[in-house]
Amino acid sequence: MDVPIRDQSIRLGQFLKLANLVESGAEAKPVIADGLVQVNGEVELRRGRQLVLGDVVELQGQAARVSDKDAPDNLPW
Repeated sequence: MDVPIRDQSIRLGQFLKLANLVESGAEAKPVIADGLVQVNGEVELRRGRQLVLGDVVELQGQAARVSDKDAPDNLPW
């Protein structure tokens, strides 16, 4: 799934929460430290890793790509 961000980069811990791959920033820290997160196919242990457009983050079978696309206008909310 594509997850749009406002700026040109975002920290890994923030992105995990934004992409709903974790419930909170506090949950991001241990899953990253335990080596459960991959960025572009490689294990990433740094919560502060700067992600840029096009990076793909994977956690336990779920994947999200950093995107600059806006949300569609036809959403029901």
